[in-house]
Amino acid sequence: MSNILDINQHDTRDPNPWLAMYLDTSIPINEKTKQALMRDNDSKSRKFLLPFIVIWSKLTMFFIHVFKFFFPKLINSSKTLHKMLAWGLKKFVSPDANLLIFRHFHVGTEILQFVARNIDGIEIQGNPLKPQNFDAVKDDLFLKHDLNLYNFIIELNKQLKSKNITIQKKQNLNLDMITNDQFDHIEFPNKWSNILDLRSAIELFTPFYQFFLTSNDFVRASNSLQLDETIAIYTAQILGTPGHLGLVNNRHPMVPENTYSASYRLVLHGLAAETLHEILVNLKNKINHDGVVTP
Repeated sequence: MSNILDINQHDTRDPNPWLAMYLDTSIPINEKTKQALMRDNDSKSRKFLLPFIVIWSKLTMFFIHVFKFFFPKLINSSKTLHKMLAWGLKKFVSPDANLLIFRHFHVGTEILQFVARNIDGIEIQGNPLKPQNFDAVKDDLFLKHDLNLYNFIIELNKQLKSKNITIQKKQNLNLDMITNDQFDHIEFPNKWSNILDLRSAIELFTPFYQFFLTSNDFVRASNSLQLDETIAIYTAQILGTPGHLGLVNNRHPMVPENTYSASYRLVLHGLAAETLHEILVNLKNKINHDGVVTP
């Protein structure tokens, strides 16, 4: 464990904010995820590279935005994009940031499966995404993640309306799909070049995402971040406990944000998914074999 997370290294005259966040338990989150996120926040990359990367990213996105305004579909190569993303993640992104990125797909898949399996009368097959290595990224992983979310909401509400079903509190929850995976089975590269923190990596990759996808694909991906609120509401209706809605920062999907804030909101999106997933993990741990919550 990094020294910043060691209470013995605490200096009362110069307290580390990430040690405080690590020790705080007010927000539910997977332990390994929390360690990785706090180390990532304290990294040299985030402190010294991120400010310059943000400026480059926003300027580049502006010129790409102008180009896409006139030629919205001229360049469309998701395969090329994802090959570049796989290469960049493997060569330049830190182990902690890679862990947070790969976990997000697993966590997101399990949350959607939870919603689908805990509404009586609903049948959604979905397209589960649980990448185990960088080769999985090449299979349009990021694009499929966005498409999955929209297709899930469309199919769910199509069935709710056609079958006249209302999402209600579920008495006997199905939590079979929720895992407490610590990602010990994935070894992420840790060479001298693997220095980029999560935010820096996202800021660097976003202009490429914008350039190689159609204008519609990129805008849809950006707007999908605000669907955090939608999925959180579905879960609250199933659980009958809306408290976790306070942990959602990406809200109001009917009033879209501009795409220039996508990278920061993507980090918030990851945090929202992690906290919701941990709530479900903790709930599963409290339920006995009869499906009854124990005191």
